[in-house]
Amino acid sequence: MTQLLEIQHLYKSFGGLQALRDITFTIEKGAIVGLIGPNGAGKTTLFNCVAGIEKPTAGQIVFSRDDRATSIGGRKPEAVTALGIARTFQNIRLFDNLTVIDNVKIGRHCRTRSLFWGAVVRSRFQRNEEEETTVSARQFLDFVGLQGHEEEIANSMPYVNQRRLEIARALATEPRLLMLDEPAAGMNPQESRDLMDLIRRTRDRGITILLIEHDMKVVMGVCERVVVINHGEWLAEGQPREVQNNPKVIEAYLGRGAANVA
Repeated sequence: MTQLLEIQHLYKSFGGLQALRDITFTIEKGAIVGLIGPNGAGKTTLFNCVAGIEKPTAGQIVFSRDDRATSIGGRKPEAVTALGIARTFQNIRLFDNLTVIDNVKIGRHCRTRSLFWGAVVRSRFQRNEEEETTVSARQFLDFVGLQGHEEEIANSMPYVNQRRLEIARALATEPRLLMLDEPAAGMNPQESRDLMDLIRRTRDRGITILLIEHDMKVVMGVCERVVVINHGEWLAEGQPREVQNNPKVIEAYLGRGAANVA
């Protein structure tokens, strides 16, 4: 398989706090990879470094697009998004007072020229592109199971639908890599199973998935490989069952009952 993302000896410090220390791993194109570890292990900090929200203290983050490797550590979030990386957040971040479809259209606009042309002249091109953006937004909402909710206000929807909306908005940016930060948080078992189906269908569209998740049933059910970090350091890596039975991972994170999780 082709390598899509490479984390090379990544460090991140906040003053005297070492949040990440010498993290190295790779993600292959088309894979579904889980990133797990205890609370405070540095998982979201790693996401923030990849997404351009935080600048690494040291190390490299290399993203491959069209067989061209690009160092993205320290780039601005909009530049990272333009390259083909999108993410969701542990705490949902929507435009709460906008409609569902407008939230997705905002994500979609990073792949259009309307914002530029709109500042110059209101043209037929701009109107046509806006119509195409609306059609595309509806398609993404259909894909995540939110058809019929287009005109609802985002913060009026149930929690699970807000999670799905955040995924739809991320997909609207046409990512090659989608990073999901605890997408199953707060979901009941059936909602988690539906989420796993959505993740698989997303990968089937050619999108690579990097997933932070504490629900080990989701991790075991959907991930093909798992990376474990603890106290900001790489701890283990491998296939889900291999990681689940790793004594170091059991001691640091999973606990003795982990081997019984299917």
